[in-house]
Amino acid sequence: MSNAATSADPTSETDFHGLHGHGQRGSQLALAIGAIGVVFGDIGTSPLYALKETFAGHHPMPVDMLHVFGVLSLVFWTFTIVVTLKYVFTVMRADNRGEGGSLALLALINRTAHPSRTTGLALMAVTATALFFGDAIITPAISVLSAVEGLTIVEARFEPLVVPLAVVILVGLFAIQARGTAAISRYFGPIVLAYFITLAVLGVIHLCTRPDVLWALSPHHGLRFFMNDPLLAFLALGSVVLAVTGAEALYADMGHFGRKPISIAWLWIVFPALMLNYLGQCALLLNNPAALENPFYFMAPEELRLPLVILATLATIIASQALITGAFSVVQQAVQLGYMPRVRILHTSASAAGQIYVPVANWLLMVAVIVLVLTFQKSTNLAAAYGLAVTGTMFITACLVAYLMRQVWKMPWWQVLPVVGLFMIVDGAFLAANIVKIPDGGWMPLLVGIIVLTLLTTWSKGRELMRASMSEGSLPIEIFAKSAQNSATRVPGTSIFMASSNVGVPSALLHNMKHNKVLHERVLILTVAVQDVPYVDEKDRFDCKSLGNGFYRVTIRCGFLEETDVPRILSTLDLCDGAFDMMQTSFFLSRQTLIASAKPGMAIWREKLFAWMLRNASTAMEFFRLPTNRVVELGSQVEI
Repeated sequence: MSNAATSADPTSETDFHGLHGHGQRGSQLALAIGAIGVVFGDIGTSPLYALKETFAGHHPMPVDMLHVFGVLSLVFWTFTIVVTLKYVFTVMRADNRGEGGSLALLALINRTAHPSRTTGLALMAVTATALFFGDAIITPAISVLSAVEGLTIVEARFEPLVVPLAVVILVGLFAIQARGTAAISRYFGPIVLAYFITLAVLGVIHLCTRPDVLWALSPHHGLRFFMNDPLLAFLALGSVVLAVTGAEALYADMGHFGRKPISIAWLWIVFPALMLNYLGQCALLLNNPAALENPFYFMAPEELRLPLVILATLATIIASQALITGAFSVVQQAVQLGYMPRVRILHTSASAAGQIYVPVANWLLMVAVIVLVLTFQKSTNLAAAYGLAVTGTMFITACLVAYLMRQVWKMPWWQVLPVVGLFMIVDGAFLAANIVKIPDGGWMPLLVGIIVLTLLTTWSKGRELMRASMSEGSLPIEIFAKSAQNSATRVPGTSIFMASSNVGVPSALLHNMKHNKVLHERVLILTVAVQDVPYVDEKDRFDCKSLGNGFYRVTIRCGFLEETDVPRILSTLDLCDGAFDMMQTSFFLSRQTLIASAKPGMAIWREKLFAWMLRNASTAMEFFRLPTNRVVELGSQVEI
């Protein structure tokens, strides 16, 4: 499998990231510690609520040997199969030049997928992306709430302060996003490392009182649980999966740290610490079933519970921060790959390419998270809503990886079926168990996912229809260049007409000729083409084709994680009859007003939704970083 993966992507992970300064510097150990802070915050905070919800949630079960050993066995083998075998040893090999995530995986597959299958694969990846946003809303809410609820263990009178304090923490967290996280992120790794060490120490202390719980790691205890109490075991899966929420972050954040450091962190630090803590919690429950009120905090001596609350709250804030940063990255990828309208994206660091801030995503997330906290009030209530989006994403990832292994890596069926079959059975069981949660709150991430999926697919389809409408009867640029030579006055300077397609004549150029009848001495038809790779090598950055009479067609290629700073890129070029002087260059943009019509394509309500998204999209001037005093916009109306 490793040979196939290498042939699919000949660029070495270390060399590529070293070229772009995207997180592969330093020793593997230093990167592993950094990954602990960013990648494993979500899955690391699951001991705060996973075991408690399994036994005392919406489907309570008795705290006895059968159920405790059965649940612990399920947790261990879920870690082993879903996180270790699936993500660490299989999915993380499917890197798109070092990058991971559903959209990066789609871009990797699209380079080799048959056109007839592209639509279906794209729909699956976009659905996984939509479900991610449902998860992004719940994770900060349940993590911070569950941590702050520890105050009630320290002092019961603190209960009225839990929700207000959680809201204050979350507002503060979202408020600092505009400043960037580079200054504080260096502390993430050490803090979360200290948290994982604490998890392990607490677990060992209680494990020593009941070493027999180690027998629960045998898979036969999980099987015995299903044989003796099949309905309750099935329902328990809906809570057991809470232990691995955040596993998809290993793949999504791979571009920041690399596969090897993330694997080291999981296998040698995170996995052992988590299992020791779950073993300790189960030992505590067998010794004292009353500790089910909050087994995580009851593991600590009474005098150390307040420091544990503080440490756990810091860990949940860091976990939420990592997820917010991931949401910004997903928005950037979706915009670049044409699934979302242009939005304002700010770079908060001059040296780190991944440090971005997306204002609209930040504030929408904040409002949604706070509404959740105020609506559900307790982490137990939120746990009923948690898991459906995660398991849906995991199942879709397994399907996409199955296609990748067979069609891209060219692995034989006899190798693909056992591996993917195991993943799909496990993921499918977790997904089925979480579907039961829909009436109790699972509808919420599902609703968010449906709304986001509708927006993503409407934008993608609308752009396709709009381009088709604009290209109808389009005049070839070569013919236009010849006719314009005799019908327009040429003036000194350079004009750049931005075009979404590299064929035909941009509407801005046609309108300029129709109304002004003036052309500059040098005319560029410029298309920015986003590629199916995160970064484009400089030697492949651009093409320039002379069309005669001072006309040139230029294509600038950018990766889906790169900033599309057109003036900066042009300043590095010396082609198309000379270098570019921005003070002698004018940019002409087309701004379309969409008119919904009864033409075949999309339902009228979707056309109106697309028109609304188009009106509210960030302008091309902002997106391409064009100088405001050198831009001319020419409008037109388009029917789809």
